[in-house]
Amino acid sequence: MAAFIGLVAFFWPFVVAPGKFGSVYAPPLIFGVLLLLVLCVVLSEIAEGGINSKALAMLGVLSAVNAALRPLGAGTAGIETVFFILVLAGRVYGPGFGFSLGCTSLFASALITGGVGPWMPYQMFGCAFVGMLAGLLPRATGRREVLLLAGYGSLSGYLFGFLLNLSFWPFSLDPDSSIAYLPGLPFTEQWQRYLAFDLATSLGWDTGRAVTNFVCVLIAGPAVLVTFRRAARRARFQAPVRFHAEGAHEKGAHEKGA
Repeated sequence: MAAFIGLVAFFWPFVVAPGKFGSVYAPPLIFGVLLLLVLCVVLSEIAEGGINSKALAMLGVLSAVNAALRPLGAGTAGIETVFFILVLAGRVYGPGFGFSLGCTSLFASALITGGVGPWMPYQMFGCAFVGMLAGLLPRATGRREVLLLAGYGSLSGYLFGFLLNLSFWPFSLDPDSSIAYLPGLPFTEQWQRYLAFDLATSLGWDTGRAVTNFVCVLIAGPAVLVTFRRAARRARFQAPVRFHAEGAHEKGAHEKGA
């Protein structure tokens, strides 16, 4: 449901004409709904055993780490330093954890850097999709897994830019432009205009992000994966507790002694 709401938030220009609601009220409304949905995702993961108290603490720690890492890149030339953590954590801890980490990382980062604005819920959703899809990647081991994650990290750099451009495309250009959003156009023509807009305005930035993700995952991926998996084993490993009736215990001990 959270992912569906996110897709609606991004792709509404293809089905609804822009107006005052979309430009003024939609971001805070989406932000409020998003926080509730993230809370529901975390609670459902806890209820299903996917996140226990230690894993929940890990979610907080990784959110803080990502919030601290983000200013190091600050998006200069497309360089972003938070995505490789999202990719690796989503891979190890699963799509629900990855979705939650994407949202909480950007929320914490926005509070630290003062980047709170109408773009924030869209950034949170974009990172949430990056973390969630990493948890849905096919199985692989060893070097193949690292290459798979590096390739996905590179692709996610373009995916994030593609989604974020949708949040401001309908409001950012002169309607007379050949790549501007025009309400009422057929979907195919609208889609062609958006692809041209995306290529013309953000391909360079997205390429910088994609290269950064690929290099970071390739270099730091093996060590970080080992660390995350060790933490996951310790967080989820619990010795099974079994209770036996006193009579059965004494009988078993007597038979063992005999």
